[in-house]
This record gives sequence, C-alpha cells and structure tokens, in this order.
Amino acid sequence: MAYRSSGAGYADVAEHFRQRIKDGDLSPGDPLPSVAEIRAQFEVSAKTVSRALGVLKSEGLVTSRGALGTVVAEPQTVTSGVDRLPRLARTGRRYGHGEDSTGHRVMIRSVADPKVVRALELDGSEETVIRIRTFRQNGRPTSVGVSVYPPRTWTVVPELAQEERMSGFFGPLYEERTGREVSMGERVGYLRLASQDELDALEIKVPPVTPVTVFVTDVTFHDEDGPVAYWEDVYAPDARVPMPADANGQ
Repeated sequence: MAYRSSGAGYADVAEHFRQRIKDGDLSPGDPLPSVAEIRAQFEVSAKTVSRALGVLKSEGLVTSRGALGTVVAEPQTVTSGVDRLPRLARTGRRYGHGEDSTGHRVMIRSVADPKVVRALELDGSEETVIRIRTFRQNGRPTSVGVSVYPPRTWTVVPELAQEERMSGFFGPLYEERTGREVSMGERVGYLRLASQDELDALEIKVPPVTPVTVFVTDVTFHDEDGPVAYWEDVYAPDARVPMPADANGQ
C-alpha cells in the first residue's frame, strides 16, 4: 500500500524506512526498493529520494551495495530497555535482527542505592523485585538492563517476581489489573564508573584497580498514585546509543 501524506518530503521517506528497519521488517542485507519504486510509492522527486537515502546512510542504517542498490546495514547502535518499547507496541517483537539477551536474574530484596530509593519513594526496608539481563547484538554484549519494581507494582503483577522472562512490557498488565495508566518519565543519561558485576556482564577484562567509565540511562515509570518502576541501562564503552527526539523515545 502506498504511503500517502500531505506534502511528503525526504524526512517522511527516511522515517518510513527507518521505522521498518528498527521494527525488524527489513533485516541487514535486505534491499530497499529502487529509486523509481520509492518515487512512485511516496509521489516524490528523485532528489527527495536521494536526500532520504543520504540521511539513512549517515545514520548507518543502510549502505550502497553495487548492483544490489541500497541495502540495510548491520546495526550500528544499541537497542535496549526503553528503546524496545515503541517496537514492542507496534509489532509485538521484543528483539530485532541479531538481538537477544542473556544472564537473566530475578531477585527480591530491599534496595540501598539512594538514587533508586528516591525514584521509587521507598523507605529503604520494602522488598523490591530486581530484574537484570545482558542485551546482546550478534552475540556481543552491548548493555546491561536493570529494572526495579516496588511492592505496589509486583504484588499486582506477580509475574515480575518469577524467573521466567516476561513476554512483554509490564505496563499493560498493570493497567488492566488496576485501571491506572502507566506513563514514562524523563529519560536521563550520565557517566559513572562501572561496577565489577557490570564489567563481568559486558565481558570487559581489565585489572581490578582499573576504573572504567560507562554511559548510563535511567527512567522512572509512574501512575496517578506514584512511581511503579525504575529502569536503568548500562552501556558498553564502545556502544553507540540512539537519543530519542522526545521523552517517549518516538
């Protein structure tokens, strides 16, 4: 079905294929339609198509492959945690081409980290559910994801306390069972030193006394009564992390 919009331009064309690549509809090595086909689909000029493909190439999403034309490139950026939610909502797929996660752990314990205590408005004694996993791209660890759920969340969604992987985002289950909408707060990024557990998960081999700086993002989810989850992603030092245009990562 042709993409139709009022005054479609190069940004519309680029976003269409960007989304198809991120959603996994197009995999590395898959060819994009020809310039003529894209022109007909979007009803735009050859110059507009050229600009759109140039944008995608600059983002590392596509590459020129001789007689094959423009094809999808191997992923250059990390997709983890919050980045997966829009795709999960659109397609039901948690992982894209070459993506997976390992090292899944589930713990029930109190939290001592002051940042998490503040974010979830804990008094320091409540037992939270902590879920940890290592995200991988083509077998290489790219980030460590940690999610923490206060009692008010995991008592409503007890699946969070089970060892099995969650089949989807906890939000819809929570909303269905409470009638309260879950919203995502502002996502914040910063640098800090990695812990030894994080270095082990990311398979970074350095002497114990060697500090390693990592990029971290965190976000808190809320309903009308307060915080319901805290998510943190710790990225490998060489990871390229996409920064969303807005707080919803869309």
